[in-house]
Amino acid sequence: MHPLLSLGVFWLLPLALMLEEDSPLDCVPRRSVPYHRDNAHLFREEGVFNYSTMLLREDLDLLVLGAREAVYALDLNDISKKHASVKWEVTQEQKDECRNKGKDPETECLNYIRILHKTEDNRMYVCGTNAFDPECDYMSYTDGELTLEKKAEDGKGKCPFDPFQRYASIMVDNDLYSATSMNFLGSEPILMRSSPVSIRTEFKSSWLNEPNFVSMAQMPESDKSEEGDDDKVYLFFSETAVECDCYNKLVVSRVARVCKGDLGGQRTLQKKWTSFLKTRMDCPVLESQLPYIIQDTYRWCDPQQHWKHCYFFAIFTPQSDTSDLSAVCAYRVSDISRVFEEGKYKSPVPVETSFVKWVMYSGDVPVPRPGACINNEARKAGINQTLDLPDRTLQFIKDRPLMDQAIQPIGRKPLLVRRGATFTRIIVNQVQAADGEKYHVMFIGTEEGTVLKAVNYDGEMFIIEEVQLFQPPESIKILQFSNVTGQLYAGSDYGAAQVPLATCERSLSCMDCVLARDPYCGWDKTDGKCVSVSDSQRELIQSVKAGDASLCPDADPVKPMNQFIWPGGNLKLSCPSPSNLAETSWERDNRLLTPSTRFQLLRDGLLILNASANDAGQYRCVSVERSKTDEYTSTVAEYHVTVDPKGYGRGGQPLFPQAQTDGPSVAGLQAVVALLVVGLVALLAWNFYKGHLPLPWNCGKNRAQPQGTHDKEAQSSTVTHQDAVRPALAENKPLVSGTDNNGRNNNHTGGEAAFNAAGENDAPEVSLQFIDDESEI
Repeated sequence: MHPLLSLGVFWLLPLALMLEEDSPLDCVPRRSVPYHRDNAHLFREEGVFNYSTMLLREDLDLLVLGAREAVYALDLNDISKKHASVKWEVTQEQKDECRNKGKDPETECLNYIRILHKTEDNRMYVCGTNAFDPECDYMSYTDGELTLEKKAEDGKGKCPFDPFQRYASIMVDNDLYSATSMNFLGSEPILMRSSPVSIRTEFKSSWLNEPNFVSMAQMPESDKSEEGDDDKVYLFFSETAVECDCYNKLVVSRVARVCKGDLGGQRTLQKKWTSFLKTRMDCPVLESQLPYIIQDTYRWCDPQQHWKHCYFFAIFTPQSDTSDLSAVCAYRVSDISRVFEEGKYKSPVPVETSFVKWVMYSGDVPVPRPGACINNEARKAGINQTLDLPDRTLQFIKDRPLMDQAIQPIGRKPLLVRRGATFTRIIVNQVQAADGEKYHVMFIGTEEGTVLKAVNYDGEMFIIEEVQLFQPPESIKILQFSNVTGQLYAGSDYGAAQVPLATCERSLSCMDCVLARDPYCGWDKTDGKCVSVSDSQRELIQSVKAGDASLCPDADPVKPMNQFIWPGGNLKLSCPSPSNLAETSWERDNRLLTPSTRFQLLRDGLLILNASANDAGQYRCVSVERSKTDEYTSTVAEYHVTVDPKGYGRGGQPLFPQAQTDGPSVAGLQAVVALLVVGLVALLAWNFYKGHLPLPWNCGKNRAQPQGTHDKEAQSSTVTHQDAVRPALAENKPLVSGTDNNGRNNNHTGGEAAFNAAGENDAPEVSLQFIDDESEI
């Protein structure tokens, strides 16, 4: 077995087997909502693209949106309303310089806004790629105006050079933490804190090896810490695994962390992180032989609980093209922290084959522990800051930043696995349902411009709905949500969209509302509609775990609709399925209708072909949907079909198609036919004139005359109609006729040239005339 495949099998096969029973890979959304302009509030400006950076300013009721060469201040409640904007464009000189370095002036040599963070003085810190010369500035919003302060700062190490390169950044206590590339070529990846003392990673492959940065998050681990610990900043990324002993490159997912109070070392690791540690993250997915790659994360914390109860939700996609699965895994922050604080290290060991093998380090670990933050124990030893750390500890972490143990997800399996459009972004919101329990609702963006709304109910994956936000489909580049407005915000290259977290109004019946199993929604029996749980004070009908709709009152009967059909005609009866999980069937006169060549069941209705008088009757479309408790049946549509022998309905208008005898389409068709006739006549006349076709009155005459009388005509016919000679060659029916030496013909066919070459120099020339009918010979 290939070493790369064997490594993947040993990693993931034992964990993947646990998914087989309770993880349907073809998990389909219960409701699919196609694109419609009423689905969401949209914002875009003509000529502006890449709306991929967002900053929620709930204190100003603004969504600050960064795009290509522009920043917008939008109404947080309706982003289609623009309050202010500011352009940040590159100069022609900058564009020319960028083009001279080999970059595309129309796509790459522009200013893509990549960083938007709020500062402690309520200003905003903004950075852009600036035609492969990143630059940062401060921005303020006052009196309805968005203003760049023109205090240009060097953006190297803060903002990527390449607008299409992944990066990550976060602002903590006015300090910018950024993970990007330090140089134009993108070959010097770093994790850096820009102020007050610039601290960064080492340029070593053991620290960062061709990384693809994903996201960053801050954890307040100093809060109520008995050890006097420091806050941490976590970095999620993927990189080529240095510890993999294989022929090909293997990409793995990583989580790294640094301490907020890190100041670097005194001699060793000067102005470098002394607390940088990293380890592998696993998300075992069925069918996978190679580890899945992390694409985005979301940190969720309950503000009423300790930080150890926080979670990281992450989406993963395959690193090969052989699978179309995407997955969501959840991790406890406490599990990640425990690996860094108590886990074993990996150590590089040279071997005889001239490469380095990484193995678990089993030697003595220096004190203080390498990579640990300054805590009470270190302070007792007289170490109050990282500048006081001994060189032995610093040298250890410089050579061994990698941990041996991998981080496993909660339950050692994904919360959601789905085949189809690739996942790109994720955010998670917690909502309290009518049963008093709290559930994590995941909003997942895809490459096809849709957003999934999904929940995991005690191990059962359930997708409530999938909404198409952009048309044409554009990959979701960023997702944010506001608890203040209860709205979700999405950005793509095409534009930005805003949709509510709760979409209860889409359910028009109690059964549909309950079977949706949406924690946000419940059925109000008094008002007779599906409403948001948080907005109602009444007791609502809801069953999110089981989908029990037995408490729903009987639905109002569906009013039959009259339809007419004529003998021999066709009729389609519409029946849109209320759910992707439901199955529809048809009844005629209260008896199950069996599909046949004349009765064809469609996805959205019934098609009656070649109708007869016996097809009249009462047609009913019935939907059956199964939940964890029972099967629920509802009538979707009902029709009273009448056969009209004359083809006239109630209004006296003909029901069957009538031939159109006038109008612009008929006149156009007549003109086209006339042009075709004229063209055909002209073509025939030209062929008769050139002799390509014999005249009708000469056909019999030519056949009756002796051949010797028309030797000259035969020669002409042989020369002119070379195309007629070629098929005759295949039949091997030549007729040789003598010709006058003075009447040479230079237009020989291949057969004639071969014949003449075989004769003597003084032999008379001959012409080959081929006749299709042997009776003419």
